Amino acid sequence: MKYIVVIDQGTTSSRAIIYNVRGEVVGKAQQEFRQIYPQPGYVEHDPIDILSSVRSVISTALTEARVKNSELIGMGITNQRETVVMWDKLTGEPFYNAIVWQCRRTMERCIELKGYAEEILKRTGLKLDSYFSASKIEWILNNIPKARELLQEKRLLVGTIDTYLMWQLSGGKIYKTDYTNASRTMLFNIHHLVWDDYLCNLFQVPKEILPEVCPSSHYYGMTDAEILGFEIPICGVAGDQQSALFGQCCFEKGDLKVTYGTGCFLLMNTKEEALVSKNGLVTSLGCQTNQMPSYVLEGSVFVGGAVIQWLRDELKIISKASDSEALARSVSNTNGVYLVPAFVGLGAPYWNFEAEGLLTGITRGTNRAHIARAALEAIAYQVNDVTNAMCKDVNQSIPCFKVDGGASENSFLMEFQANISNVSILSPINKEVTALGAFYLVALQQNIYKTLEDIKQVNLVDKIYSCNMKSEDRIKLLNGWNKAIKKSQL
Repeated sequence: MKYIVVIDQGTTSSRAIIYNVRGEVVGKAQQEFRQIYPQPGYVEHDPIDILSSVRSVISTALTEARVKNSELIGMGITNQRETVVMWDKLTGEPFYNAIVWQCRRTMERCIELKGYAEEILKRTGLKLDSYFSASKIEWILNNIPKARELLQEKRLLVGTIDTYLMWQLSGGKIYKTDYTNASRTMLFNIHHLVWDDYLCNLFQVPKEILPEVCPSSHYYGMTDAEILGFEIPICGVAGDQQSALFGQCCFEKGDLKVTYGTGCFLLMNTKEEALVSKNGLVTSLGCQTNQMPSYVLEGSVFVGGAVIQWLRDELKIISKASDSEALARSVSNTNGVYLVPAFVGLGAPYWNFEAEGLLTGITRGTNRAHIARAALEAIAYQVNDVTNAMCKDVNQSIPCFKVDGGASENSFLMEFQANISNVSILSPINKEVTALGAFYLVALQQNIYKTLEDIKQVNLVDKIYSCNMKSEDRIKLLNGWNKAIKKSQL
């Protein structure tokens, strides 16, 4: 039997999953690493912590799987997006912490550049925001003297996490990224598939320090035997959300997936059409198996599953996240209560960072079950707002979508989502779709699967949630939600 190892490098932990060629998991390991908050609004990771955790989980997963190095035929990488690292080409040492996608240190710089927002959107498909990589790279260049020193000596390298890992695991032989990660930097022209001269000049980022950009399913190069103890080809790379879209087999135009994680990420495949959203969404590149561009429409809900953690950790309404479902089901409705979890403002389609969290409609009869139910319903309402924005952008209805992520295990939430969005929801048997997407990318490059249709045959649906709500009830609930959303933005 031959095997593929996938690195899933996330915001709070690194994982390694070993698959056999049938796509079955035979071993896995996970390791958390330090979150660094130097001051309010700053979020950083130590790149050495990330690399160390990746090497550790690969070793542990291989041991658990009892797989020999000689049986490995390929490696895939999927990663947290927008986070940037700089390091010394000569020594391989990072000289500053990775600036994480959540970091808001460059928000004022983005406000200064608001006059360029339309041109940035036109070239990248992205809204001008500190969320993306460009202003983070500019900040390091302007604030860390070592960066300028290495730049002058032609020793400066910069990349998203995928680039950093490939460079390190190959012993400095691979300096590349894929289209999905490049499209989230705000420096990449998604229409011409090149680093954009105009944007590089705007953010004062020398184009020559940026990595080569390749399709997601592609031979990137070999790992170094002295680093990992074995040589295998890296031949599948994608940012986590695009990898999940691929893992869900959303290969056709209009296919949509929703990941219910700490936040919620909705991606729709628009194939060769790079839609410019008129409803608060962004456009990125999807996983590519050749040189032809494939586009996605994306909307982000800032607080998804995090609201369940809030119920547990701050309100102490539940003792563990899974308790939320039974508590929500213990009442037939929220008794008029709505929760708007705008803890860090509102993401798509509102993009209002001044919006405030709101609990409204409470009465003397309100109890913890009503609040728990309102919290779960709030996740569904926010997802519905983004799907409505997508419907307007593509000028068509959405009959169904696929789901993954921790909160998608909550049956009450999925039932309410199907009802409030008037859709069918498909939940896959294999819930590890982010890593699965990277596995598929490797398997295609290695000819384990010949076509995308072959992949569809092995990615089966576990549950289907259908709409059972009357239209008048849905309209009434949505009217209440829309009133609550407006209050949160006053």
